[in-house]
Amino acid sequence: MADDESKKDSIRMSMKGHTNNGFVQNEAVTEGETDGSNQADPLKTSTIDIHPQELDPTTIKPYAGMPKEVLLLYSSQARYRVTREVLFWLIIAAVLVLISSTTAIIILSPKCLDWWQASPIYQIYPRSFKDSNQDGNGDLKGIQEKLDHIISLNIKNVWITSFYKSSVKDFRYGVEDFREIDPIFGTMREFENLVAVMHDKGLKIIMDFIPNHTSDKHSWFQLSRNRTGKYTDYYIWHNCTHVGGKTTPLNNWLSVYGNSSWQYDEVRKQCYFHQFMKEQPDLNFRNPDVQEEIKEIMQFWLGKGVDGFSFDAVKFLLEATHLRNEPQVNQNQNPDTVTDYSELYHDYTTTQVGMHDILRSFRQTMDQYSREPGRYRFMGTEARNQEGIEETMMYYGKSFVQEADFPFNFHLTEMSILSGINVFNVISSWMENMPEGKWPNWIIGGPDTSRLTSRFGEDYVKVMNMLILTLPGTPITYYGEEIGMKDNAENTLLSKSPMQWDNSSNAGFSEGTQTWLPTNTDYQDLNVDVQKTQATSSLKLYQELSSLRLNELLLSRGWLCYIWHDANVLVYTRELDGLDSTFIMVLNFGNTTEVNLQDHFPGLPAQARIKLSTTLTDRDGTVATAAVRTEKGQGLILEHKITKLLHHQEAFKNKCLVSSKACYSSFLNVLYNSC
Repeated sequence: MADDESKKDSIRMSMKGHTNNGFVQNEAVTEGETDGSNQADPLKTSTIDIHPQELDPTTIKPYAGMPKEVLLLYSSQARYRVTREVLFWLIIAAVLVLISSTTAIIILSPKCLDWWQASPIYQIYPRSFKDSNQDGNGDLKGIQEKLDHIISLNIKNVWITSFYKSSVKDFRYGVEDFREIDPIFGTMREFENLVAVMHDKGLKIIMDFIPNHTSDKHSWFQLSRNRTGKYTDYYIWHNCTHVGGKTTPLNNWLSVYGNSSWQYDEVRKQCYFHQFMKEQPDLNFRNPDVQEEIKEIMQFWLGKGVDGFSFDAVKFLLEATHLRNEPQVNQNQNPDTVTDYSELYHDYTTTQVGMHDILRSFRQTMDQYSREPGRYRFMGTEARNQEGIEETMMYYGKSFVQEADFPFNFHLTEMSILSGINVFNVISSWMENMPEGKWPNWIIGGPDTSRLTSRFGEDYVKVMNMLILTLPGTPITYYGEEIGMKDNAENTLLSKSPMQWDNSSNAGFSEGTQTWLPTNTDYQDLNVDVQKTQATSSLKLYQELSSLRLNELLLSRGWLCYIWHDANVLVYTRELDGLDSTFIMVLNFGNTTEVNLQDHFPGLPAQARIKLSTTLTDRDGTVATAAVRTEKGQGLILEHKITKLLHHQEAFKNKCLVSSKACYSSFLNVLYNSC
């Protein structure tokens, strides 16, 4: 017993010599008490052989630097053990909550908009955009020089039409070599530099791809007409009658440009098939080697950094193998006089069974290059020539089989008369037929159609731009539409006249003495530089609209609800669950008119704030919703608060549509899809 008390006293003395200074040597030991042995290892002299079972924890107070044995002694006490366990489980619970919350946000969050959805697309006809070497032809370096203009439009996606090595036939769509840049536009090195600079600036590049046919000067065709190896069946060849320089076609199939689609070849002594010009023979896509060849070309350009393709004329990829005559539109017409493409129903030469399978294989090839984050490869398809809306929607693919991200929507360019009713019909037709979860797009101009200003007049330029930049989906702007360029009546190519940059010689397009097409005579007053300084210009409005689309969730993710339409005006709203603010678009496509919005919009306040207008005088004010007046070609974006969104109201159940459903949480500042 005495020995036990002696040990405890020894420990108490040792602990008394320690203060809260960590593992500092006991300062009570004087210099004279040390000898040579403990100077060699001073810490060793204070080591105490402690047996925890011999200590009385009620008489020992914790201190900094306590040895492990003492620390273990205290940690085994209930009050410390329980605290430690509580903290442990609290940490585990917090981690689980964090993981669950993150998982829930991921599951409930809608898919982020991809780059081809988040920004408009700017389409460039390269020969007419900017000449960098004074030869009168626009080129790739010229595009690079003007990238900042595209950025100033709040656009990040650039679609460049065909620049392959080609003949002048059909405006560069008769490709002689799919892997070469036409010298008019520059070199492959200049293309690679353009792609690098665009990516550095945060821009994406989409290029045309023409898989249906080649030029008759293409090496494949030269090998095929000579029956060389695998190239023998790269094109569609058939025996035909050719006597005295006159060919008797196999059937009544017609070229898009008129007359027979069969052309006799003197070398092979057979006829080849061409849907377009005779200098553009169709490839044989029933030959697997042809399909693989096209995919390899896709891989070539994707490997160079191209972000997407516009696949042209895809409905022509396959033809029926039975070669039967196509039915006439007018059964009473003499078959010998049927020479125009519109005089036949093209049941056997367009949209054949298997065509969509080919496009899906293209999509699979592009998906191989889409695995890197942020590098999704876009696929668009062009299939015009009066294709029905149901057939067009098939290019989106099926629920679980993806095809095009979207088929290009040219319906607004095909309107012969501009009116609120016609615009409504185009919008509703696309939105109501589009497969669920797919993404729309809107085009008002392009290289194959007359410019908007020339079709409908300059009064409607601003309101049409307001339309496509406030509808759900991706707006596509053809170069020059942002400033309201017109067709050039001095040439037959109309919408392909050089871009009007400033009022210098050749409109700033070229410093050469001659341009490939004459510039429009109005370029001194209608150009980019002039409109930069005009507060009410088309350019300024385009920049404001594209900025609004970029920054407002209502416009990028919201619902579209139809309110009213007549011959003069179209009214619709954009709204989003979680936001109590709504935009009302009042767009005039006819003559001056007045509409009482309260008759069509229950609960609408008496006044609405003007968010944006095509005219400067109406901005930053309010308008009486019972009498909203718009002039010819005027557009208004009104903003107001709403307690119950229209798409939740029974009266608007069949009048509201959404492309990509999303809801906004102001508390978490996130989007979610469980609305």
